[in-house]
Parts: sequence; structure tokens; C-alpha cells
Amino acid sequence: MAIHDCGEPLAPLPQDLPRVSPHPYACLGAPYPVGRGPWRLRSAVVRRLLQARSILQATHPGWDLQIFDAWRPIAVQSFMVDHSLQTELARAAPSQRADPAWRRHVEQQVRRLWAIPSEDPRTPPPHSTGAAVDLTLVDQAGQPVPMGSAIDALGPESHPDHFAADSRQATAHHNRLQLRQAMLAAGFVMHPWEWWHFSHGDQLWAWRTGQVKARYGAVADGG
Repeated sequence: MAIHDCGEPLAPLPQDLPRVSPHPYACLGAPYPVGRGPWRLRSAVVRRLLQARSILQATHPGWDLQIFDAWRPIAVQSFMVDHSLQTELARAAPSQRADPAWRRHVEQQVRRLWAIPSEDPRTPPPHSTGAAVDLTLVDQAGQPVPMGSAIDALGPESHPDHFAADSRQATAHHNRLQLRQAMLAAGFVMHPWEWWHFSHGDQLWAWRTGQVKARYGAVADGG
């Protein structure tokens, strides 16, 4: 999918928009540029995010979006791919780690969740464009509502409709639908494998909406 970057700058997320703090990747030591943190998106994407917030609150007064991650430079993407792989390997028994087939399986799972940290301008990781956001929902008390799995979960529970037929997780499935409906109504598209990941203007958006080209490429330094 071709990219024709419109040159739109990153804009800070509003201070009153809930976010996971401290930022989970920064806490791990992810290499963000000095003074260039994750809480930014392209300015039109920020406007759409606030529109989604209003749509959500029209049906669920007091609820809000909670941002988990927004702009993510390629160096951070690379750091997190390696961290995710090493974390999964560390959880395994020595016999599993010594099994090449098992290791390949883990690597495939990691690649399915984490986009390749490509520096090719034709294939930027989604978050590096400032057009993708990971988020969840919080209730009137500011507490996360049940969504069935953690953000960045590697297993099948990360699929948006994983709990559709599970009566024990009906609340989680309902909450995922509320998030999805608000974000889609504001012009975002949903990642096909991740209930928390939405974007507007990147290559995934262009592909899923039938556009000829994406509006946003990678933003190198968050400026």
C-alpha cells in the first residue's frame, strides 16, 4: 500500500484524557528520544479520538477512553519486539527453550502481535506513523472495565471476537463491542487480531477502507 504523507504534525493528547501512567514501555527502558514521549498522535487523529470519546459517553455517561500507547518510534518497536520474545522464552522450561519448533512457534506469536520494526519508508510499523493508538475503557471511578485480556496478550484472547460465544465472558465481549463501536463511528479501523488497536490514516486504515494510499508514514523523532 502506497503512502503519501500529508505532513500533518503530531499533537499532544489532551491532559484530561486518561492514560496508563507511568507509561509501561518507558518503565522497561524503551529508548524514546529525549523529550519526545509517547503521548502524541497526528492532529486529525487526536480530533477523531475525542469524537470517539463523545460517542462512548453518549451511551455510557462517566465512562472514558484510557490510552495505553500512542506514538511509538521504530527504535521502541524494536526494543519491545525483543523484550516480548525474551519474556516468553524466560517463562518456558529449559527443555522447551531447547526445542527449535517451540521457539519458532513463540517467534511467530510475537511477530503476529508486534509489527516488524522496519525502517523501510514503504512499510512503517503502524505506531511509528502517529496514526495508531492502543486503548481500553475505564468506568466512572476511573477503573478499567473488564475486557477479557490484558493489552499485548499473545494468546488467542487478544482477538476482538474471542469471547463472542463464551457466556462466562459476556461482559468482556460487551465492553469490547462498546470500544469498537465508538472508535469505528469516529472513523478508525480496528486491527483484525487486537481488540485494543485502532488507527486512522495509516496503511491498515487504507487497506481496510479501500483507499488508494495511506495519509501517514513514519515520524522519526516525534517532532
